[in-house]
Amino acid sequence: MAVRSIVISGDPVLHSPALPVVDFDDDLRELVQDMYETMDTAPGVGLAATQVGVPLRLFTYNFLDDDDHLWRGVAINPELWITPVPAGEADEDEDVEGCLSYPGERFPLLRSPSAILRAVDLEQKPFEIHAEDWLARIFQHEYDHLDGTLYVDRLEHFYAKIATKITRKRGWGVPGLGWMPGVDNLED
Repeated sequence: MAVRSIVISGDPVLHSPALPVVDFDDDLRELVQDMYETMDTAPGVGLAATQVGVPLRLFTYNFLDDDDHLWRGVAINPELWITPVPAGEADEDEDVEGCLSYPGERFPLLRSPSAILRAVDLEQKPFEIHAEDWLARIFQHEYDHLDGTLYVDRLEHFYAKIATKITRKRGWGVPGLGWMPGVDNLED
């Protein structure tokens, strides 16, 4: 297992739809284990393969809910169904989201309060999770990555303008940028 570099907004792999997983082999197992280690080291609650530069439709997740139930797994070739996103503006406290590929920043974003995730695991065994609240948010965020969408692409105009300024100021928005969890200090 190894921690992998996380690509930053602007890399083409983050802005293109990922390809279905067809080979369930040792290389896939190694990728998934590396993704768990990278997600845990970052730390994050989810990580899409595209975020480590691999254009495949899979993501890992790790979330402890209010009932102390740990949701940890890998979703390969997922499908996601969501309830309608509520109308109105995102709450600056309740709806704040971040992204390892847009490091160090958090913005409010409305998401659907519930989702159904269908996918297969490493053994190609199908599973289904009915998610609510933050787990539903995590699934929507990671699923978006597989379609080439970052959460900053969905921000309300006011926050999108701020994100654009940050992107320019940090020199993001171009291919080839990344950071290494456990090594790079993002506070600088």
